[in-house]
This record gives sequence, structure tokens and C-alpha cells, in this order.
Amino acid sequence: MLKQKTLKDSFSLSGKGLHTGLDLTVTFNPAPDNHGYKIQRIDVEGQPVIDAVADNVTETTRGTVLGKNGVKVSTIEHGMAALYALGIDNCLIQVNGPEFPILDGSARYYVEEIEKVGTEEQSAVKDYYIIKSKIEFRDEKTGSSIIVLPDENFSLNVLVSYDSTIIPNQFATLENMDDFASEIAGSRTFVFVREIEPLLSAGLIKGGDLDNAIVIYERQMTQENYDKLADVMGVPHMDAGVLGYINHKPLVWPNECARHKLLDAIGDLALIGKPIKGRIIATRPGHTINNKFARQMRKEIRLHDIQAPIYNCEELPVMDINRICELLPHRYPFLLVDKVIELGPNHIVGVKNITVNEPFFQGHFPQEPVMPGVLQIEAMAQVGGLLVLNSVDEPERYSTYFLKIDGVKFRQKVVPGDTLIFRLELLAPIRRGISTMKGYVFVGEKVACEAEFMAQIIKNK
Repeated sequence: MLKQKTLKDSFSLSGKGLHTGLDLTVTFNPAPDNHGYKIQRIDVEGQPVIDAVADNVTETTRGTVLGKNGVKVSTIEHGMAALYALGIDNCLIQVNGPEFPILDGSARYYVEEIEKVGTEEQSAVKDYYIIKSKIEFRDEKTGSSIIVLPDENFSLNVLVSYDSTIIPNQFATLENMDDFASEIAGSRTFVFVREIEPLLSAGLIKGGDLDNAIVIYERQMTQENYDKLADVMGVPHMDAGVLGYINHKPLVWPNECARHKLLDAIGDLALIGKPIKGRIIATRPGHTINNKFARQMRKEIRLHDIQAPIYNCEELPVMDINRICELLPHRYPFLLVDKVIELGPNHIVGVKNITVNEPFFQGHFPQEPVMPGVLQIEAMAQVGGLLVLNSVDEPERYSTYFLKIDGVKFRQKVVPGDTLIFRLELLAPIRRGISTMKGYVFVGEKVACEAEFMAQIIKNK
């Protein structure tokens, strides 16, 4: 199983803020296991910390703004996209002002600094949320939509459409996050000339210029108005009859605008709080719908906080019944695990098919067959025993005994026809033959039973 990652060392980037025009410095620091992304305003009294999650987003007009108790930080999406795409799970970000510096309008410098300092693997397991069925969010007013479908990895397809002769329709695709640095990170933010005056009137883009944004002139205006706007922007006068892109640096890709929308989507979806495995299809995305979708995903994750392992009955088991019998002393009618489908250093996934022929159904209960809860716990313990005994020499010389069982919860009945999926994980390293585990029993996608238990492995006399 993949482990969580953080930065090996800190790095800082400085520049002006897109909307405030202030000189700003943002510093990305390593953080401990399960820390997630947090942003600290070091220029504010008490240096408050804001969790970088979708629920804390307060504005999405021209960027993603996080806020808590009146303290805000904006234009975070490019930095968040770089962290997420490069697989970093834990980071404390410190900034000395109300927004991240815009730099060149892309995520390129963030990626370069992350690659320069490097990353390191941590102890905790990376906690993916696996998409198992279609999830969709639509905004009927704008025609925007985001759909996520099951997939083995995280990938994105983005389609943009504007009432513009310059970029009427574009699309961008990222199949593999390993390609983010070369294919997406360098795509710059963009703005239409017709949007500049309203944005300036709203007190925004004070730090915007042709070095940190692509400007698109696609609707002709009078030369006089064009010259006035050029004066406000501090750029030379240009011919109002020539439509097209206005920027110092030529386009990196013909579909650079669509690639930047994909970059923004990654940055906004990073605020879900967990890496996901699924394919995103975003049509006309923007910060508003990205955030609404991220909030919906967070609700979905809370509803299914503990996900059932993926079980493909056609795949060969890691341990079949013959290997199980080599490790466990249990036999009929008390051997309660049929096969093991996943095995790692600290976790195991086992399967038990429940049929009406189970001997306990004769008396529990004849008219309503229900698997006894204590046998569900016993089955869990047997699967946990396989994890431990698989790591010792001469496992047939050992037995495993309960020392303590805590936090037992039964959530639904187990009946004939059910297939039980057991997932157990060590809570601490095994010491002196004593192991502590957390276990779940799933029927389909639902938790049927859960428990924590302590057991001791003893060599038989």
C-alpha cells in the first residue's frame, strides 16, 4: 500500500498578489502524518491556521478563497494543484498576506521547487477514496457539469466553451499525474479584455499584467476605449482592429486555456481532503462549480468514511484454503475464512461466503437464520491471525489467543447468501507476540461489524 508523503524540506516563493498587488512570500513546509493541507497567515495576530478544505471556501469569483473567523487567503489553487498532483499529502503553508503570489500565472514554479527539495515517504498509509459508481453535479444555469467515474487512478478530461471567436471550444486531458509537471503545470491563467474593466472596478487584479496572465482580445472596441484600457493596464497602445492573444510570452500550447482550467480543477479538488481514484469529466468548469462538487464529495466521503475493499471474485487469491489450513489450526466447523485476497505488511483482506449449510444456522435461528455476532468477531480474528502467522517460521507451532476486545459494533444482520469481506490493520507494531488490530466486516459496501482487539501469539508446547 502506498504511504503518505510530505516535503523533505521547506521552500519559499515571492512575488506580487494578482488581486491585491502586494509583495508576498509563501513558504511550503513539511508536516506530520495525517496533517493534510493547512494554510497559516503569519502576518495576522495569533498566526491563525485555516484547514485547506472545500467547506472553508468563502468566495470563488476570480479564484478560490479560504476563510475562517474573518481571516482569508486567496489565489491558492495553483499551489494546491502542485501539491496534489505531485502526491504530497501533508503540508503546512505559511503566507505573509491575504493571497498567494501569482508568479507567472501557472503552477510551474511550485512544481520546480517541490522537485528541487524532494519528497519523503511517511509512516501512515495514503487514504484514497475510491470511486465505485458515477457521481454527478450539474449547474443548470451555467451549463457546467462535473462527473466522476470509477477508474484505477486519478485522471481528468476538461472541456471549455466560451462565447468567443478566439477560444470557442477547447479540451484538455491528463491521464497520468506523472505528466502534470510537463503537460499542465506551465499553463497560465487567462482573462478576456472585456472582463478587465469590471474586475478593476471591483478592486481586483491590481497585480495583473502581461507577465502573469494571457489576455484575450476577441470583441473589437473603439481605439479610444482600447487606448484607455491600455493606459490603465500600463501597457503600450495597440491596434484595436487586431483581435487575438495579448501577452509577452507566446502560448505554450494551442489549448493552454483548457489546460489551465484543468490545473484549476486539480487545485480545487485538492480541497476534498483525500486523494481520489476516479476519472473526472468537467464541462465548462470554474471555481464555483469545482467547489460545489468538492463539497458534495466531502459529504459522500463522510457517508462512506470506511470503504469496503474491492473484491473481484475472478482474481486468484493471495492465500487459498490450503495455505490457510497450513497457518491456522482451526477446522470444521470452526474455520471461518475461505480465502485471502490482499496482504500487506500491516493489513489483510479476507473473504468468507455464508451459506445456509453453516452448522450454527440450525439453532440460530431455525426460522430466521442469522450469523452470531461472536462468530463474526471470531472470523475477523482468524483473518488477523493469518496476517501475523504468515510472518513467522513454523506457523503450525503457534496459536493465537484473545486478550481484549473493544469497540464492538454490529450494524446489520449477516444471513445466508452474504459474502463477508474482512479488512484488518495493525494499530501498532507487534511486540513480544502481542498484536493490536482494528477490523471491519463488510457485506457489499456496508459495514456489518467492527471491533478493535488485542491478541497474543504463543508457541505451542
